[in-house]
Amino acid sequence: MTKDPVAQVQNVVKDLGEDAGKVRAVDSVSLTLEAGELTLLMGPSGSGKTTLISMLGCILTPTSGKVIVAGQDTENMKPDQLAELRRNHIGYIFQSYNLFPTLSATENVRLALDVRGIRGSEARQRAETALQAVGLGHRMKSYPKKMSGGEQQRVAVARAIAGSPSLILADEPTAALDSENGHAVMALLAEIAHNDERAVLAVTHDPRTLSYADRVLKIEDGRIIDDERPSNSSSTGSRYDATRKRKRINA
Repeated sequence: MTKDPVAQVQNVVKDLGEDAGKVRAVDSVSLTLEAGELTLLMGPSGSGKTTLISMLGCILTPTSGKVIVAGQDTENMKPDQLAELRRNHIGYIFQSYNLFPTLSATENVRLALDVRGIRGSEARQRAETALQAVGLGHRMKSYPKKMSGGEQQRVAVARAIAGSPSLILADEPTAALDSENGHAVMALLAEIAHNDERAVLAVTHDPRTLSYADRVLKIEDGRIIDDERPSNSSSTGSRYDATRKRKRINA
């Protein structure tokens, strides 16, 4: 049986600004995201990447067209319904980590569960499981200022997956990282997509990420100009050795 897509946009248009200052940031884009795939969205600054991912994340509403997440058409949803959809089905990973400096790694992850209504022992167990999954079992009580950039980003990944979302959106997840940590985070995202059967979409302009992709979308002037599946993608056997890389970083 064919699985339903995790997310779709259908002929989506997004205009920003008004009157003479109005700009068409996204222009008639249609795409489908499937579970089990890591998709990269690449393009120059101002090409519409962030606007498109924000619509998929139900943060921005399209000027026209449809956004469907987890089988739910968002067109006529009210703000509280969109917020519930985000909480239940979407995980976010940001370039700047967005961790609370006064909270430990476990507490940062538990905070994301709290907004989903998951508290107490269940929240603690989920947070610890997520941190172990990203190779940070030894860092659960650590605070962000005591962690490297790569470790902080992996806490952010743990926070995104702790609520078991079907769609994970990553906005420039490697931009603030050195080469080794950038590779480790991309390997982790590929692992999450393939092993956990989630759709992962990463906005990036980092060429280091290409070898991990099952699919690469290129966007310019608000339009998808290329949609390809690299022959050397990790799904065809060249997956980066995430476990080995994490061990090197933890050493």
